[in-house]
Amino acid sequence: MKTRHFFWRMIAYLPGLYLLNLFVWSLIHMAPLVPGLLTKAFFDHLEGTYEFPYGVWAIAVLLIGAALARIAVIYAGFMTDVHFRFRVSTLIRRNMLAHVLKEPGAKAIPCSPGEAISNFRDDVEQAEEATSWSVDTLGLIGFVIAASMILVSIDAELTVLVFVPLILVVTAAQIATARIQKFRAASRESTAKVTGAISEIFANVQAIQVAGAEKRVVDKFSRLSEQRRQSMVKDKLLSETLSSVFTNSVNLGTGLILVLAGYKMRDGQFTVGDLSLFVYYLTFVTQLIANVGNFMTYYKQLGVSFQRMKTMLQGAPASLLTAANYIGVGKVKGSHDERGVKNQSKSASISGMPAAEVHLGASEDVIPNVMNEFHQQGMSALAPKLQVLQAKDLTYRYPESGRGIKDIHLRLEQGSFTVVTGMIGSGKTTLIRTLLGLLPAQHGEITWNGERIAAPADFFIPPQSAYTAQIPRLYSDKLSSNILLGLSASEEQLNKAIHGAVMEEDVAHLQLGLDTMVGPRGVKLSGGQVQRTAAARMLVRDAQLYVFDDLSSALDVDTERRLWERLFQDRGEATCLVVSHRKAALSRADHIIVLNGGAIEAEGTAEYLLKVSESFRKLWHGEEAG
Repeated sequence: MKTRHFFWRMIAYLPGLYLLNLFVWSLIHMAPLVPGLLTKAFFDHLEGTYEFPYGVWAIAVLLIGAALARIAVIYAGFMTDVHFRFRVSTLIRRNMLAHVLKEPGAKAIPCSPGEAISNFRDDVEQAEEATSWSVDTLGLIGFVIAASMILVSIDAELTVLVFVPLILVVTAAQIATARIQKFRAASRESTAKVTGAISEIFANVQAIQVAGAEKRVVDKFSRLSEQRRQSMVKDKLLSETLSSVFTNSVNLGTGLILVLAGYKMRDGQFTVGDLSLFVYYLTFVTQLIANVGNFMTYYKQLGVSFQRMKTMLQGAPASLLTAANYIGVGKVKGSHDERGVKNQSKSASISGMPAAEVHLGASEDVIPNVMNEFHQQGMSALAPKLQVLQAKDLTYRYPESGRGIKDIHLRLEQGSFTVVTGMIGSGKTTLIRTLLGLLPAQHGEITWNGERIAAPADFFIPPQSAYTAQIPRLYSDKLSSNILLGLSASEEQLNKAIHGAVMEEDVAHLQLGLDTMVGPRGVKLSGGQVQRTAAARMLVRDAQLYVFDDLSSALDVDTERRLWERLFQDRGEATCLVVSHRKAALSRADHIIVLNGGAIEAEGTAEYLLKVSESFRKLWHGEEAG
């Protein structure tokens, strides 16, 4: 899709509202025709070359009335413009976000979270600016046509001599806008780098402090900021230079009118009223020239932004950006989803939080839409009670390294406690993420009670499953908000989840309890508190399958023991799949799977594996030594 097609698709999203906006702004820009003619009549009446039938005061009243009417129309124009442009920008952001959330976690976004934020904020804003300026340009064309006819009827020679040089000046300036694309692309790129650096710094405050790297990080940030300053100055300087040429062309035109009109007025061919009309209309005629220049600038900048937005789609059709969808305001004809949420998956999140955790916080309104997909795939609206979950020949290899998992067979029965263990790099987390759809399985199938799951990323959400990632992500919000993530839960449910995560003592010692702000990514909490917050987030969602990825790695022995004890007491018939090398988990497991090099080396009970698996013995005795 080319930029012009994208531009027209934005307009076609709400054609009725766009046409209404165009009509109102055409009225706004056509309105000065009347005051111009009244001004001419006023001066001609004073000069004696024309007699206004109702007197000078009547002209003054009409001028005031015309001004008030234009103010009212301008107010209506701002209302229609705001409604159109922000609906368009909301649609684009909604569609980009929906696409990101549908992608597997390994390829959710092709850039850093900071750069993605720049795409969502700056590039979408550029798109709405282009559509908004098109309305002004088209509206002013109508005024210029009518004004030109009036001016030519008064003095064709003066009209040509004034406006042709202006057109040439503005055209010459417009040629220079080709450089705008280059400067705008550079400024967007440098802004994205700065935003990305801020995101990375906030995410790794503790690591930076431990490494004593504060000065190096600040120096690097300063270099990026200086690069951004230079590129922004070039971009802004060129834009303002062209804008000044477009805007000050009215001064050039006024000077030409005064010089040429002086000669004509000496010969009696030109009245004071004619002069006032030419000067009055000149302002609005040159405004068209300036608007055309600004519109072309925004349109060329839109081309840069459009290419950046397409990179977020990673090969998906660009038409996806403007596909009709419900955005939370009114109803859209042809919308694919009137609830505003469809095909959402837990694969990724702009903030850097694994989208599994985003979905764990989805409100109950999400569930019916996801279940509609299961209907189409042969699944029931609510997945039946889990009896057995199986994975056969599950394979995923990372394209960059070729490492991953291959031909994994997994069987989880209702109420079982299965632990996946192995040395670092053996594929434990890859197995979990592929099973849940966070990574796109390259081979194999997953079944729930014998029924094939066609879209694991859409299926493995509450009430089917709840998941805690190896590195939990917290938002800079209240502790309670980080646990609930938008879920409507009773105080009893919340307290039960906190107790299950062994957090009640921590909450009691926090100054504001559950209302404590945890800081960016939970920086105000310890590593163990972050993990247990993630555990509480998972436990507050009543799921049939709980998936823990190395949950207890930052916990002390006693806290870990109590966590597993409480989980066993409270989980009922829930099934647990746990990644861990800790004895507290291994000793409680009904079944243990030992991975080595992305394949299953051995599986069975701890007692059996101690006899047959060298890898397991190293893990078990290594834990003892620790």
